[in-house]
Amino acid sequence: MIFSDDEIERYARHLVLAELGGPGQQRLRAARVGLIGLGGVGSPAALYLAAAGVGTLRLIDDDTVALSNLQRQIGFATSDIGRAKVEAGAEALTALNPHVRIEPVAERLTPDSAARLIAGCDVVVDGTDDFGTRFAVNAACVAARIPLVSGALGRWSGQLGVFAGRPCYRCLVPAAPPEAETCARVGVVGALAGVVGSMAALETIKLIAGAGTPLTGRLLLYDGLAGTARTVAVVPDPECPVCGPGGP
Repeated sequence: MIFSDDEIERYARHLVLAELGGPGQQRLRAARVGLIGLGGVGSPAALYLAAAGVGTLRLIDDDTVALSNLQRQIGFATSDIGRAKVEAGAEALTALNPHVRIEPVAERLTPDSAARLIAGCDVVVDGTDDFGTRFAVNAACVAARIPLVSGALGRWSGQLGVFAGRPCYRCLVPAAPPEAETCARVGVVGALAGVVGSMAALETIKLIAGAGTPLTGRLLLYDGLAGTARTVAVVPDPECPVCGPGGP
C-alpha cells in the first residue's frame, strides 16, 4: 500500500511517530470506523478520524442539524441548519480530507438494524445519548466481536470506555436509569464535547494501529470543572445478559 506525495505530507507527523509510523498509517487507511450519532461526541471524533486518515467512516444518524447543536458539534456550520447531519457531516469531512471515504447512513440504529449497520466495521464509536441505542450498539458489537468506543458527557463531566468482549457496556450499565439525564435537560459546556470526542478518536486510532494501551475494560472519568481525571476498572458482570453465560 503506497502513499501518494500528498498523503506523505498530510500524515507526516504520524509517520515519524515510533508507535504509529508507516505500518500504523497503513492500518488506519485500510480501516472502517462506524460512528453512531454525529452529536457532541461523534462530531469532533469524526473530524479527528478523518484528519488521521481512517480509510472509511460510516456516519449513522437520522437527525438534522439544529441551531442548538452548534455550541458543541463543531463539524457543522450555521448554513447547515435543517440539513441531514450525515449529509452535512460527509461534506465537511470530505473537505477536510478527500482521501477518506464517507458512507452516510441517514437511519436510526435500533436493535433490529444494529447488526446490519455496523457490519464490516473494525471499530464502532458510540456517542449517542439514549440508553436504548447504547444497549443495541453494545449487543451488536459483542455479537460481531467489534471493539466499541463509548463516550458520554453532561454538564461539566465526561466519560469514555473501550469494550471488547468482556466486560461489555451492559456490565457497566445493567439497566437504563429511570430518569436518564440528557444534555438538553441538564446542559453541557460546549468544549467538553471536544475533549471527549477527541479522546474517543484517540482510543480508536490506538485500537486500529495497535499503539499503546487502549482503555479496554476501563472507564476514564473526566471532571472539567475541577480539571481532574481518573480511571476505574469495569468488572465483568456474571449475570450480564449480553456477554455473560446466559447471553445470546
